Amino acid sequence: MRPNVIVVLTDQQRWDTVGPAFTPNLDRMARYGTQAAVALTPQPVCAPARSALQTGRYPTTTGVYRNGIVLPPEERTLAHHFGAAGYATGYLGKWHLGSRDPVPADERGGYRSWLASNILEFTSDAYRTITYDDAGEPVFLPGYRSDALVDAAIRYVADHSREPFFLFLSFIEPHHQNEVDNYPAPDGYEERYQGSWLPPDLAALGGTAHRHLGGYLGQIKRLDEGLGRLLDALRSMELLDDTIVAYTSDHGSHFKTRNDEYKRSCHDASLRVPLALRGPGFDGGGAIARPVSTIDLPPTLLEAAGLPVPEEMQGRSFLPLLRDARADWPEEVFFQVSESEVGRGIRTERWKYYVVAEDADGWHDRAAPRYREQALYDLASDPHELVNLAGLRSHVKEAAGLRERLARRMVAAGETEPVIEPAVESDAEERVLADPVVRLGGLEPVRFGHQRPGGS
Repeated sequence: MRPNVIVVLTDQQRWDTVGPAFTPNLDRMARYGTQAAVALTPQPVCAPARSALQTGRYPTTTGVYRNGIVLPPEERTLAHHFGAAGYATGYLGKWHLGSRDPVPADERGGYRSWLASNILEFTSDAYRTITYDDAGEPVFLPGYRSDALVDAAIRYVADHSREPFFLFLSFIEPHHQNEVDNYPAPDGYEERYQGSWLPPDLAALGGTAHRHLGGYLGQIKRLDEGLGRLLDALRSMELLDDTIVAYTSDHGSHFKTRNDEYKRSCHDASLRVPLALRGPGFDGGGAIARPVSTIDLPPTLLEAAGLPVPEEMQGRSFLPLLRDARADWPEEVFFQVSESEVGRGIRTERWKYYVVAEDADGWHDRAAPRYREQALYDLASDPHELVNLAGLRSHVKEAAGLRERLARRMVAAGETEPVIEPAVESDAEERVLADPVVRLGGLEPVRFGHQRPGGS
């Protein structure tokens, strides 16, 4: 019997907001299931990240390299693959891959059941959730927004409990409410977390976290409570042991510390997201220590369900890493940045290396032929990416090796072979390149511990 599959997607959730204090249900799911110690989005902005999660293909391959571009109808999504295998397929919440609301039927990625909005932050607020059904009619979902979507997910599971189902549950939380640039949490939740904790990168760099983090964490707390209710519902319907549940986010948030908004940068605050799975094939799997990408989630889910992984998918299943931590796997994760700039980068356990096309327009240009090194971070000694080593003579050799690796990954992703120019030599104080044998000391523990049109 093939397992049911539920993907739970949050919006703009930092990787470091997971743990017993904020997300006990997700923490428990990660502890007894499988968690990725380092998971990165392939693109730190909504539509591109979502296109990769649906197709297992890079945003520059699908053409959805920025917001405001419709997912091409010829792209095959998880809904197509699971649907062809006899699964009921449903989508709930935020889509952000269509042209308008209500989303036309031919722009819904092949999902058969639909209760969603293209840009949910534009059709709803915290206590007024408007989605559109299969017929394109508006549907008001009562309650706090994330609770309302959990209620809808539980109804979907109950209605399809006698057949295999694939459900994609997509929240807007903990994204800000655009028109007020605020994070509306349920009553009392913002007060609970305001001033309680500040991530080290935000403490060092400032930004808007001092006034937004309470609401942001309050939203995450309510999301976790909703996850607990969904798992309880699966248990009560005797479906929990037969259902894979995957939890992740489209990208993180740096709270206006790296540019003038919340993401679209090369830093872990923008790129790194939580990723945990439970259910058949994942229970007792422990932690995946090697860096992975959320573009790897679609092939992983298909393989876990016993379905073939299409050759056109550019992600790769990380199930082999659950069986053998030494399995063949890339040492780096490749990522792209659009809209704010045309950027490309890789992240290894130790290094972050990033280049930018200085003459390209991040809104109009999908890629570029020429780039220049912009950032190099040693994550062993500088896990919060506060000291940019690009251009230092002490790190020229390391940068050269990373430059070659990035170029290879760009070509493998379907891009033309780039010209990457070294960073302009810096007059900053040279740094000592530490011996790699001591690099693990600075890494985090394995445990989870300009606005453009078309939304954000």
